Amino acid sequence: MSRKEHWETVYTKTDDTQVGWYQPDPEISFRLIEKASPGRGAVIDIGGGTSRLPEKLLDHGYKKIAVLDISAAAVAKAKARLSPRAHLIQWIVGDITEVEQVGHFEVWHDRAVFHFLDELSDRRRYVELAGHTLPKGGQLIIGTFAKDGPPRCSGLDVRRYDAASLAAEFGPDFRVVDETSHLHRTPSGKPQPFIFGSSGNRVGKNTHFWEHSAHI
Repeated sequence: MSRKEHWETVYTKTDDTQVGWYQPDPEISFRLIEKASPGRGAVIDIGGGTSRLPEKLLDHGYKKIAVLDISAAAVAKAKARLSPRAHLIQWIVGDITEVEQVGHFEVWHDRAVFHFLDELSDRRRYVELAGHTLPKGGQLIIGTFAKDGPPRCSGLDVRRYDAASLAAEFGPDFRVVDETSHLHRTPSGKPQPFIFGSSGNRVGKNTHFWEHSAHI
């Protein structure tokens, strides 16, 4: 089964409030985005699926919001839930390791996609796309399972990170600034320790690099 087929099956057969990553209120993601862009800049949510984050951003005055997800079924569910405001969101169906461009955004947010990228080549394509997407001064926010998090999710192996290993994925141009922890509980009550990393783009060439601030 391909990566796309896997996620289409998940979102077709499972209620979106029962998947392990479901949050009725994406408070930590919103808090980090608000801190990164108090001026309500353009935000892209990578692997947004059926997350409640887009409507929370709309409710708080964000005007340019995009959601990218590999699953057309997930995007269809999210659009149906958001109706009649779905047209205010830019919806992109695609594999983050294959998409060539998504436009330009001040904030790149990803909760629980990066840790599924087991192949180094996929992670390098991810970093390259983020670099093309964020301008100098843009902000990158990534949430992954922490080192003591589960080794598998949704039937797939995941990579687990701490501040140092997550920063290393994005190269020597990332500088760890601070660290915080977040414990997510699945709908069934299982604890999942997460690391959240956020960073600011500090140089601009054809691709960009960031200072790195990790929130674990």
